[in-house]
Amino acid sequence: MAYKIDMINEKEFEIAEDQTILQASLEAGIPHYHACGGNAQCSTCRVVVHEGIENLSPQSDAELALRKIKHFADNVRLACQTKVVKGNVKLQRIIKDEADLDLYVYGSKVDGRQSIGREQELALFFLDIRNFTPFIEKHLPFDVIHIIRRLMKLFSDTITSHNGRVVEYEGDGLYAVFGLEQDINDAVENAEQAGQKIVIEVRKLNSDYIEEFFNSKIEVGIGLHAGKVIVGEPGVNEQSSLTAMGFPVNVASRLESATKELNNNYVISDYAYNLLKRNGEGAAKKQIMLKGVSEPFDVRLLGHPFDNKL
Repeated sequence: MAYKIDMINEKEFEIAEDQTILQASLEAGIPHYHACGGNAQCSTCRVVVHEGIENLSPQSDAELALRKIKHFADNVRLACQTKVVKGNVKLQRIIKDEADLDLYVYGSKVDGRQSIGREQELALFFLDIRNFTPFIEKHLPFDVIHIIRRLMKLFSDTITSHNGRVVEYEGDGLYAVFGLEQDINDAVENAEQAGQKIVIEVRKLNSDYIEEFFNSKIEVGIGLHAGKVIVGEPGVNEQSSLTAMGFPVNVASRLESATKELNNNYVISDYAYNLLKRNGEGAAKKQIMLKGVSEPFDVRLLGHPFDNKL
């Protein structure tokens, strides 16, 4: 019996029960790397399985041995050792040219965990300091850096204490994820609480310090969403850090931007809101258009209107 393999962005082809994915791929004319000749002595033939992983043969002893060394993600298989035993499979090659060989095989700091991401549902948290440009214009550079550092430490400490992780700092904002080691319900709960804590602590910092010494007031805007993203390590150099990418990340970023339009400092998607234990409290529901999203998008308002007046 023959099954079908969809090699993403390349071609679809059939595979017989007695063929490995590597054999079928080469027979279909795909220049599939196999530096060791298909004997599980290297990792150049490995593939990422997107659909149908349950349709594949069990891992051989040779594949398991290499997996221990390379720390492959769960959805990565050696094409030279893997057959299709039922149904169809959707996958993609990792090593496609010499540059990929250098990045994924010969690179001194790269392993399987770094080079391949995994799909995971996370809570996605974007925060931005609102109207910070006027503060920069009014104060000395040293004072601006001082306040930014205090705020970023406050944000980072709060996110970390709620089991989140900052993925990226950019200008006067940041992007964080929750749920790397939790289920999605706990992740959203922690993210929501972290946001509320940040709002409270910024308000306290304003009243105790910034208003008194700088005659200014800081506001933040927060956007929170949840969804399946690809999580991994870039694996390019020693400074590489976590990445989490996908359409839900874009949505979360758009929600943070929408805090201006909605005049509310904390906006959460209706999907994420319904994962919260507190969803019975009835936060105001709005429907808005988000850039890059074709249909109207339901959101909930968890915060309060902005107030930049002293």
